[in-house]
Amino acid sequence: MRISLTIMAIIWGTLSITMLLAFGEGLKRQLEKNRRGLGDGILIVWSGQTEKPYRGLPRGRPIWFKRDVIDYIRDQIPELEAVGGEYMNWGREITYGEKTISEKVNGVLPDYEFMRSLYPMPGGRFLNKLDIERKRRVVFIGNQLRDELFGEPGSPGYTDPVGKMITISGIQFTVIGVMQKKQQMGMYSGPDWSTAFIPITTFETMYNRRTLNNLVLKPKGVSQAEFIKDRLYQILSSKYQFDPADKRALSIWDVIESARTMNKVMVGMQIFFGIIGGLTLIVAGVGVANIMYVAVRERTAEIGVKMAMGAKRGQVMAQFMLEALLISAIGGGLGLFISFAIAAALGAIPVQSEAMEWLGKPTISVPIALVTIAVLTMIGLISGYFPARKAASVNPVESLRYE
Repeated sequence: MRISLTIMAIIWGTLSITMLLAFGEGLKRQLEKNRRGLGDGILIVWSGQTEKPYRGLPRGRPIWFKRDVIDYIRDQIPELEAVGGEYMNWGREITYGEKTISEKVNGVLPDYEFMRSLYPMPGGRFLNKLDIERKRRVVFIGNQLRDELFGEPGSPGYTDPVGKMITISGIQFTVIGVMQKKQQMGMYSGPDWSTAFIPITTFETMYNRRTLNNLVLKPKGVSQAEFIKDRLYQILSSKYQFDPADKRALSIWDVIESARTMNKVMVGMQIFFGIIGGLTLIVAGVGVANIMYVAVRERTAEIGVKMAMGAKRGQVMAQFMLEALLISAIGGGLGLFISFAIAAALGAIPVQSEAMEWLGKPTISVPIALVTIAVLTMIGLISGYFPARKAASVNPVESLRYE
């Protein structure tokens, strides 16, 4: 009965540490996935106002990005994999049939597909080079914008939008693709799922715009981000005549650094979860130690017989340590099995809720299993060592007379 209760305590402790780490891992992976909805390994740059006078020019001058700056940056910083500029127009009327909604229209370049994770659903495509060169009236729409105009897939009256004509600000456009559904944890101008993306050249012609809202840069390697930011101030200060040390002239959102910070936070959270679960397992380990002390006391005469027959100290210790490890192994194995079963069951539940899309589902990774096994082994060794040492230190003569 004592051993059974102790094994149950080990099972509960194993469940605690494994499931807490699994929920932390699931949250970490889901947040990582959601973070990539904005774009992976990019820098977003806005123009600002000068804070310092420079070569006779006053402070407070606005910096305006025009489309020529894209090629200029690409030529000056070869460490960049891609450079893009973006126009935005809010509250534009978008019409299909009798449905009219007011949403945001962005003018972008083809590289935005992989820079900003704007991947099309099967059967469609994103903007390409010919769309830009020929100023085509084609549009790539977000999945929520599709639902509002054409209905949700599978619903009555749903129409496949690819190839259909919609009207944007009174001008007809052909839908060439729909964005795959994604979670977007970071955003700077609203969610992509409700945006219409058109060629940057078509946008300029439609709205007579020549000033970009922002730039998006993707370094070839994430380790080059700091160098690229410094280099960006150097080359743009020369082009727009401002002090390279004037940090107000440009505003840069380093998504790469934000990802590093988020990863550090999640690692800290997992360590915290692991400590909580580990404390529960330590309590169970104390139970194992108590059981072994009771076993030593009840089997004192048996120990005396063995030592009188020539058993060595190490052999006596090994017996009790092996028993402690066996109890920990049985409880830990059952705990891990139950943990995997719970995680698999929760993962198989098709919960379509906003909370689950942000929090994720418990995930038991290989590192989590290895950490749990290592903690269980340590608990078994420690809880068996001290009772085993006590057993090995008894006097054979006295133990034979023990009742």
